[in-house]
Amino acid sequence: MAETISQDTPVAERYALALLGRADDLRASDPGALDAIAAGLAQLARMAGEGGAFPAFLSDPRLSAKDQLSAVMALAERAGVHREVRNFLGVLVQNRRLSALPGVAAAFGAKLAQRRGTQVAHVTSAFPLSDVQRAGIVARLTESGYSGVQLDETVDRAILGGLIVRIGSRLYDNSIKSKLQRLQYAMKGAA
Repeated sequence: MAETISQDTPVAERYALALLGRADDLRASDPGALDAIAAGLAQLARMAGEGGAFPAFLSDPRLSAKDQLSAVMALAERAGVHREVRNFLGVLVQNRRLSALPGVAAAFGAKLAQRRGTQVAHVTSAFPLSDVQRAGIVARLTESGYSGVQLDETVDRAILGGLIVRIGSRLYDNSIKSKLQRLQYAMKGAA
């Protein structure tokens, strides 16, 4: 994924807070609603981050609201996301804010993690992570003093390989792209 909508946009924050409020309202009748909504949003955000046609679909202004709604509902149904997430997607389409979905999902995850006392590590990799890699990253971050770590994954083929991990105010950039850039600067400085 080359570019995403900033997670900190006011629009994403407002929609995330509204959905979090709706999830809280549902907790009395459906105790698992909050986790199901979070999982559904995370799944859609991963799909948007993996590239392909879905990110282009999200931000295509040429599509009518009716076409967007039918396509996104079919996708959400096939993905098996919670009913409230599907309703929420309808609200985003109706308000012509479907392109904000990745930012809303990130803001929702951050608000939920903050509420639960966990920390979100934003991990960018060139290829999707395996379960073993995820466990290794969480273990290393836990060893470094971070507790209750949850991963927010993004795939960006432009980094070529390695990882970029951002947690709190710390940035760990071990991508091949950054290493090549540092080597290029060092070679220019030596010349």
